[in-house]
Amino acid sequence: ALLEVLDPEQNKTFTDHYLELEYDLSDVLFVATANTLQGVPEPLRDRMEVIRLPGYLDTEKREIAERFLWPRQAEQHGLQDGSVRLSADAVHEIIERYTREAGVRELNRRLSRVARKLARQVAEESEISEGEARVVEAADLKELLGPPPYQPPDRDEDGDRVGIANGLAWTAAGGEVMDVEVAIVPGAGNLRLTGTLGDVMKESAQAAVTYARSRSALLGLDPHFHEKIDVHIHIPEGATPKDGPSAGITIAVALISALTDTPTRADVAMTGEITLRGRVIGVGGVKEKAVAALRTGMSRVVLPHANATDLETLPDEVREALTFDLVTTMDEVMDAVLARAPGQRRTSADAGLGVPLPHG
Repeated sequence: ALLEVLDPEQNKTFTDHYLELEYDLSDVLFVATANTLQGVPEPLRDRMEVIRLPGYLDTEKREIAERFLWPRQAEQHGLQDGSVRLSADAVHEIIERYTREAGVRELNRRLSRVARKLARQVAEESEISEGEARVVEAADLKELLGPPPYQPPDRDEDGDRVGIANGLAWTAAGGEVMDVEVAIVPGAGNLRLTGTLGDVMKESAQAAVTYARSRSALLGLDPHFHEKIDVHIHIPEGATPKDGPSAGITIAVALISALTDTPTRADVAMTGEITLRGRVIGVGGVKEKAVAALRTGMSRVVLPHANATDLETLPDEVREALTFDLVTTMDEVMDAVLARAPGQRRTSADAGLGVPLPHG
């Protein structure tokens, strides 16, 4: 039915199968919304003009909450004008630790819950009275909203992050910073991928492994190192499905870091597709990913050079706070992400564990 309704060649004489009458729908504008295009069939998408609306920045959410959402909730719940207000820290805490979304629906529900609790306290006259002004601080949220469901990311800024790299992903809830972990264990050349990965992401991981093998001599590895080890690549939050090619360079960096015992920089995040020859190809969702990097406390973002034009669409706040490295090859990625050039850090004692020693 939608195919016929949205096709301008057919909707001039659209037939309703209930009334069995023809309608002229050629002058009707249909607007459809979706959180993601993945579930929209390709024939239907071909008949649509796709307009992408990016998610809000955290600063935008704070302004919306303070200037619109909270005053409306306070009025609807019978709180006198100005008798209760939220501090800036409380609004920030709700956004960061009680919601995870691109819009503000859940934020509005959380503010509504806070207003209900405060309205009940006013009715009971237990803690505040009608004429008494009160400021809700961040420390009060645990009592009003319960324990926060989302914890801030536990990132070791100064530690030795060998085998871990920060990747950027786009989801229906906006951008996310995801860790890619690689473990090297004695084995017979097997590759294991975990974390609910889609087919495209699995292929990206296989391409990253092949690239690392092709660069074994330059990385100081035994050319036959892959025959003595098993590689396990894991992307945490295993219950969340993940797919797409944009994690290719992240997987390659984490793998090379684990193989060469080279730490990665904790304040650098990256996104990009990798080819077997080490070229870096452009990806989508740059704005959402850059916003996620800023929100998570990153200072640098590695992007494919093909996405240079996407930087013009970023908010000024994001461009001023982040440093962007535009790359075309994996060599440039490693220069930007690895704490030092891959070198010899393994000891001879590791040889007995089946860990590959640097070649030569």
